[in-house]
Amino acid sequence: MKRFRLWLIGFLAIITFTTTVYAQSKPNVNQITEQAALPQAKVIGQIEPVVLVNGAMPTGVTVSQEGRIFVNFPRWGDQVDFTVAEIKNGQPVAYPNAEINKPNSSDLSKSFVSVQSVVIDPQNRLWILDTGSINFGPTSFGGPKLIGIDLSQNRIFKTILFPQDVALPTTYLNDIRFDLRRGRGGMAYITDSSSNGPNGIIVVDLDSGRSWRKLNDHPSTKAVPGFLPSVEGQVLLERMPNQPPKPIKIGADGIAISADGKQLYFCPLASRKLYSVSVDALSNEQLSDEQVARTVVDLGEKGGGSDGLESDAQNRVYLTNYEQNAIQRRLSDGQIETLVHDPRVLWPDTMSLANDGYLYFTANQLHRQARYHNGQDLRVKPYSVMRVRVDAQPIK
Repeated sequence: MKRFRLWLIGFLAIITFTTTVYAQSKPNVNQITEQAALPQAKVIGQIEPVVLVNGAMPTGVTVSQEGRIFVNFPRWGDQVDFTVAEIKNGQPVAYPNAEINKPNSSDLSKSFVSVQSVVIDPQNRLWILDTGSINFGPTSFGGPKLIGIDLSQNRIFKTILFPQDVALPTTYLNDIRFDLRRGRGGMAYITDSSSNGPNGIIVVDLDSGRSWRKLNDHPSTKAVPGFLPSVEGQVLLERMPNQPPKPIKIGADGIAISADGKQLYFCPLASRKLYSVSVDALSNEQLSDEQVARTVVDLGEKGGGSDGLESDAQNRVYLTNYEQNAIQRRLSDGQIETLVHDPRVLWPDTMSLANDGYLYFTANQLHRQARYHNGQDLRVKPYSVMRVRVDAQPIK
């Protein structure tokens, strides 16, 4: 018995010693946190908030040569009082007036239905790209259109309606770029990003108003099958109530033109690839889709999914990267540099390079919409129009 007591005393002494040593060596998490900040993702670039939007969600932004800022609000389900606005005293105001911003169901051609993009051309004219589609519904003639506005008079000078074999019932007119060096009045190039129909590039002769489709349903214009982007650390899928999740299928979206006007850059939203195609081929209405497709170049991966593209006079291409909360720039040699990486850049959408050397862009939390979260809207207002200095000039 005495021997057992001695053994028990020794055993307890060992346990006590071990517990004391462990307690002394156990890290104090609170103390570590107080003593030193842990490494974290680095913020790149100095972004400047320009406009905070507390109403509907904006997609496009453009800046005139005098510094006037225009934005648009597509009718995707938010309460949209006007679909095109000019920023005045920090607030969006219906442009060119409130009346034309109200859809006219008796004649869709006479009003703005749901505008996806606004762009200033090299002659300082504002062009408005109207999808003609409310909440991604089918379009009808008179809805999809391109409207030109003379900023000196705030007056519409041209309306181009798209025939139904160009703007299909499934078409979603997404973004547009101009080259006024071609033809009598210049040419425009538009992406069709439809998620439930053929994708492609729409070409417009601005003088005659004639338009045609190219690269119709070509693989370069389509979403990558099974594409799974990651945004804010979560895989982005279309998640509708009482339906199985499915990959997003948004096709040709971002678009930009090279400084010399010879190449058009584009990318599907549901892809990490960048492509180019010959502008000569696109602009020749007589060429077949097969002939145009032979000029498509796969420029490779760009580091993430992009919504918008832009280009500058030095032949560099700007890329939004919605997976990385970033704005990137592709140099003429194909290298990609990061201009902005910031947690506040929640879904960078459209960009506009202005004469003041700043790149303006919208951050609209598109990925937080209810359609991606089982009917729950996770967006937190305000939405933002931001800018970053890039010391570059737009293509003239």
